[in-house]
Amino acid sequence: MKKTKHKLTRRDFLNKGTLATGSFFIVPRFVLGNGYIAPSDKLNLAAIGAGGKGRSDIINAFNEGTENVVGLCDIDTAMCRDAVSKFPKAKFYHDFRVMLEEMDKDIDAVTISAPDHIHGVAAMTAMQLGKHVYVQKPLTNNIYEARQLTEGARKYKTVTQMGNQGASNPGQSQLVEWFDKGVIGTVHTVYVWTNRPVWPQGIPVPTEKPPLPEQISKKDWDLFIGPADYVDYHPLYHPFKWRGWWNFGTGALGDMGCHLVDSPFRILQLGYPTEVEGSVGQVFTRDWVPEYIPEGCPPSSTIQLKFSATAKNNSEVTFNWSDGGIRPFHPELIPADDWLGDPGSGNGVIMIGTKGIMTCGTYGARPQVYLNNGDKLTMPEDYKVDNPNVGLPEYGHQVSWTQAYKAGFGSKEHKALTSSFDYSGPLTETVLMGNLAIRSYMTATSKNERGRLLFEGRKKLLWDGENMKVVNYDAANAFVSRNFREGWKLI
Repeated sequence: MKKTKHKLTRRDFLNKGTLATGSFFIVPRFVLGNGYIAPSDKLNLAAIGAGGKGRSDIINAFNEGTENVVGLCDIDTAMCRDAVSKFPKAKFYHDFRVMLEEMDKDIDAVTISAPDHIHGVAAMTAMQLGKHVYVQKPLTNNIYEARQLTEGARKYKTVTQMGNQGASNPGQSQLVEWFDKGVIGTVHTVYVWTNRPVWPQGIPVPTEKPPLPEQISKKDWDLFIGPADYVDYHPLYHPFKWRGWWNFGTGALGDMGCHLVDSPFRILQLGYPTEVEGSVGQVFTRDWVPEYIPEGCPPSSTIQLKFSATAKNNSEVTFNWSDGGIRPFHPELIPADDWLGDPGSGNGVIMIGTKGIMTCGTYGARPQVYLNNGDKLTMPEDYKVDNPNVGLPEYGHQVSWTQAYKAGFGSKEHKALTSSFDYSGPLTETVLMGNLAIRSYMTATSKNERGRLLFEGRKKLLWDGENMKVVNYDAANAFVSRNFREGWKLI
């Protein structure tokens, strides 16, 4: 009887995760030599956005040759020069859609580190093609996209991770451990703040039309715009400064919220907020009349969200956010000379409980507790954490993702990821609720008889999280999603 040979491709193996007993066909590493990794044991990675943070994300995922980098995509060849030099064999593209189509069979997973407005459509396109994705924070530009990616990851069974690398910091584990032991009791009030923006924000919309940089063509600029409303090139949009415009970015909240809000959201296991209210700083270039710039993020803002009690924290929580360099004052338990959060107090988190106060800085760093009895707790230098990659760059956040891919969707390694979309999707929605309140506050709805702008959205917004809907002011629901340019809709 003739035996039929069944060919198992490299991708079939990787998509199945770990090898089943009795099906071992890859040459063991110890046979090939200490430290040698068989080519069939490597993932083929591609980067959508290869400059700036995209450079470090793909390099960290590459992990000194543990994986392959086969594709790079960026609209600005000057910005991604270092990554191209690092991976000279990788095919280079300007359009991620073309890269994913042409290299479909050659790419296993992608890092996405483009501007915020590209995240949603790039990640969904990749997941629909069976690619596993690592997406920079914030996960998306708006709440709707975050929900779609969360559901898409489950539907397409993809291993995902958001790039808030502090989620893998051992400091986060220490904070969770203290809270779970009841050290600070029940938390009722949270303060989170940042010194961002550190780019121009709250400025007039540029009207000049300077020429495109030499390395960016008209087609490249159209690709940069992607799903957003078309605007002409200006250096106040690219590079870096796109963060300050709603068309592309998510302001100070989007830049730092997923790093800082992560700690209390994780520790208290918060759900969707029930209400949100915002206020923003004004800019005056003439007497009495503030600038009206609804297209741009504000120079500063304060946000208050309310959360219901959870299984881990039997109290409603009042959650206060501030940015633009505005921070909370020292609570009574924290000595006058102690920094709040980071050294210099520029960014931080304060959680006030019935037995004391717990604080940390950016990425969960410098975790501390101030108890009602005057005692102070700090994280021991020899604190142990169940993360074998903690000594790698960014606490092994990218490497844990690649390892979870190899282990398989639903594996213990996958479930151990600190920011898979099951977690980071709702976290991002919560962060972007603050922006919904900011935009509602900033948007004029009519004029009075003297021609002065009126702002009906300057109110507390009541939120139906499950249905992604403001229930007491319908106009604010315009900011739950966005207008998608033709050809770039999130499918």
